[in-house]
Amino acid sequence: MKKTMEHLTRRLFSWLLLCGMLTLSSGAGTAAEAKNGVESTLEPVVVGTPLRIEVWPQQIKLDAPRREMHLVVSGFYSAEICQDLTRATTFTSSDPGVVRMDGSVARPVNDGRALITLEAGGQQLTVPVEVCGQRSVEPVSFQYGTLVALTKQGCNQGACHGSPSGKGGFRLSLRAYDPVFDTETLVREAFARRTNRLEPEESLLLEKPLMEVPHGGGQRLAKSDANYALLRDWIAEGCRPDPTDAPQCVKVEVHPRQRILHRPAHTQQLLVLAQFSDGTLRDVTGQAVFSSSNDAVATVDGNGLVVGVERGEAAILVRYLEHMETSGLTFLRDIPGFSWPDPSENNFVDHFVFEKQRQLQILPSELCTDDEFVRRVFLDVIGTLPSVEETQAFVASTNPNKRNELIATLLERPEYSEFWALKWGDLLRLRNARLTVAGVHKFHDWLVRALRSNMPYDQFVRALLTADGSTFSNPPANYYRAAADTNDCTEITSQLFLGIRIQCAKCHNHPFERWTQNNYYGIGAFFQRVQRKSVGTQEMVIWSAREGEVIQPRTLKQMKPWLPLKGDADLPNEDDRRVVFTAWLTSPDNAFFARTGVNRLWGHLMGRGIVEPVDDFRESNPPSSVALLDALAQDFADHGFDFKHAIRTITGSRTYQLSSRKHDLNKDDVVYFSHAHTRLLSAEQLLDALCRVTGVDEKYAGLPSGMRATQLPSPDVDSSFLRTFGQPARETACQCERSVDSNLSQALQMINGPLVQSKVGDPKNRVRQAAAAGKTNEEIIRELYLAALCRPPSELEMAAATSHITASSDRTRGLEDVCWALLNSNEFLFQH
Repeated sequence: MKKTMEHLTRRLFSWLLLCGMLTLSSGAGTAAEAKNGVESTLEPVVVGTPLRIEVWPQQIKLDAPRREMHLVVSGFYSAEICQDLTRATTFTSSDPGVVRMDGSVARPVNDGRALITLEAGGQQLTVPVEVCGQRSVEPVSFQYGTLVALTKQGCNQGACHGSPSGKGGFRLSLRAYDPVFDTETLVREAFARRTNRLEPEESLLLEKPLMEVPHGGGQRLAKSDANYALLRDWIAEGCRPDPTDAPQCVKVEVHPRQRILHRPAHTQQLLVLAQFSDGTLRDVTGQAVFSSSNDAVATVDGNGLVVGVERGEAAILVRYLEHMETSGLTFLRDIPGFSWPDPSENNFVDHFVFEKQRQLQILPSELCTDDEFVRRVFLDVIGTLPSVEETQAFVASTNPNKRNELIATLLERPEYSEFWALKWGDLLRLRNARLTVAGVHKFHDWLVRALRSNMPYDQFVRALLTADGSTFSNPPANYYRAAADTNDCTEITSQLFLGIRIQCAKCHNHPFERWTQNNYYGIGAFFQRVQRKSVGTQEMVIWSAREGEVIQPRTLKQMKPWLPLKGDADLPNEDDRRVVFTAWLTSPDNAFFARTGVNRLWGHLMGRGIVEPVDDFRESNPPSSVALLDALAQDFADHGFDFKHAIRTITGSRTYQLSSRKHDLNKDDVVYFSHAHTRLLSAEQLLDALCRVTGVDEKYAGLPSGMRATQLPSPDVDSSFLRTFGQPARETACQCERSVDSNLSQALQMINGPLVQSKVGDPKNRVRQAAAAGKTNEEIIRELYLAALCRPPSELEMAAATSHITASSDRTRGLEDVCWALLNSNEFLFQH
């Protein structure tokens, strides 16, 4: 009963402190604020008085019966201000018998020439139109008619018939990546019931999406849809495949590629043109599939009309079969009360960050205090809390350059290399089950040495990717022990060092990026010849053979080694292909390499990447600031891929040193780094912080006493605490494997878990030793606050703590309650 009452007392005391008396001075929280004021209706265009209008395209040729052309009209009000006027424009054909206008879409009627007149905002333009080939017969293309229509309706997406097992016994290739397979499925499978050539309108391919026959996917078509006509006509024409010499689409382009829209401008009509191998240019806006990278900023409908919702940037991905392009749109609006304060810049990082914030009218927070900075930079650079003495010395210093000097000092401490070896251990999957106990320790030791000596990033990667020999005598060879086959090497290497999650292209073309299945196996050809042989129970030998080719499983073709953005590589047979790949990869002018490397560093230090997730570079996931990422990547390459230089640059910026306290003009920002990103300490950081505050080390079986959690070579330790707080099992190379979310299990671990209780109640902990040394309650409370939060207690906090201790029947227990409450505070648990 007594223990229960003591426990309840502790919980009550903690509750009082956490709910008001013990505040998180940085304003950290665990939930994001809800966005308000999201537009739900399409507002009319405010035309005003443009100085001029422009139209795209400026001339039109419609050379087949099914051709059409969307017209996009822009109004220009100054050198900086423009908006889309397409919805507010009047379109008139000089000869409706040649070309008729359906809104902003020109459709052919008969051969001839005509003019389309556009009027908007008191301005007028004409577009010449040539119509020809209307008397010719234009069969429906299977690839660019039928498959495009099915893709537009979503029939072959992953959640429908494009899934590996299909739906309802009907399977299509994902987003039409395999036309041969789709031909067999549509024409010959199920006794040809899906396509009825005698009665096309009774085909299941039409009746199901019309819901004339029960369909699990609901209604996807109407008889008035252009895609319905395409599918019906293709069936009526005999379900013919395309001729072998039929023109192929070679690329698509979208207009506009970039645009900044300032309120009241908030919509943009897109135009998508496909260039074919016969030189023709076709409008495929109605057949393309559109998606927005950020629906909270902008939405897009099936016709390519983009509607701005909130300030920010969005990339509109345009997909036409395997071809993809993006349109980058920025939406601005004036914010009442906004005035740019012109904050000082510490380095070029701040220039690009503040430039973006000023454009979007997001006001940065003030600088963090010295006590906030010392806690933040210790945790970010070396993974541990500063000692009480280190905090006091830093805060007391009047040296104007003390922050930069502290960063430089931390980078030379042994904890730096050990902490960053932990991060690389996650990515390189150091665990006993993969590498054996001896292999893990040797690989981990090599990582620590490489980071301690500041091995340049390009040399670091080269040592991994070209490693040969024993995994004992040459520990980087463990890279190929962790990546146990060609596919694993392809996927891990692409994700870690190119920022490409190319595993999506293993079985089909990538659904959200331009990488194809051929690209996947082309990269794999560089690693196909890697050989592995076990020596005893622990050691393995790695080498590259002189033979071995990759066969594409769908086409059964032998794949040449392929380099992104360069193409096939013709290599002498005896060469180690990995050397060629690594030389290309680590070249200073390889934008993939430098951008991915520095973005990963930025994500570790700032809590969020410029590209987020940090290893998912694709056009549909654009950087929050292209200019910032490019500048950091260039600086990284110019300084010889120096890890420490990049860390000094980022942590030395004013951007890194902003407070986490938000205000009305940046409270909704989660992308543009206007305030420090509050995040839960990692599992290892938190356990080490508990040990630091209480003064009680953690003991790990089979490892030296006094070892910190951030020094652990692998997750193969029996610690429920580390697992609960997100320690990854290192099964994948994805940073997402490390959990960063708070949950109930974590709260229970902190409130009543055995690890916290054992340290708070340890007879040799900080509280008991301080009490035994004769320190007063106030001195001990101050020391606990400095140890846990790197700041002294406020008057209110000091009064609440001393009052509780005085009221306790046991002074030591009262002091331990204060310690326990501090350890359960958000200010301790979160990085801020």
